[in-house]
Amino acid sequence: MDRSQKTDAVAALNSTFNEVAVVVVTRNLGMTVAQSTQLRTKMREAGASYKVSKNSLARIALAGTEYEGLSDLLTGPVALATSTDPVAAAKVIAEFAKTNDKIEIVGGAMGSQMLDVDGVKALATLPSLDELRGKLVGLIVAPATKIATIAQAPAAQIARVLSAYAEKEAA
Repeated sequence: MDRSQKTDAVAALNSTFNEVAVVVVTRNLGMTVAQSTQLRTKMREAGASYKVSKNSLARIALAGTEYEGLSDLLTGPVALATSTDPVAAAKVIAEFAKTNDKIEIVGGAMGSQMLDVDGVKALATLPSLDELRGKLVGLIVAPATKIATIAQAPAAQIARVLSAYAEKEAA
């Protein structure tokens, strides 16, 4: 990698760190290409990304961002999982780590808040942004549905009573 490629890599990483809501640092323990591809596919589907980077370049890119505290975690063969959704990257990595012993969660950060391994796993158990939006829409729609049901109930009861009187008189 020549100097201009390193500069481009640092600039790309720096812009990523300035845009994302969460960064999870993982240690690769000999993942195969197929496993790595599978993980990247799952990350892409969740709206996250997974990138292996040189630790020295990542440290330079971290400088001046709110994720600067992650520099201490960048030792050995590590990779960075990032996402704009605060839960997506942590959720995919935690699920993948359960089924694959070749990846280990080292830590992470959510903004300037540093997370240890347990913090990342706790973050992974939270509902994603899309799930929260769905629940919120459901809560907003539910009262309107209940009001419509309550408003229709008396009319339906009156109609049944009148129908019963009509049947009684006809008999």
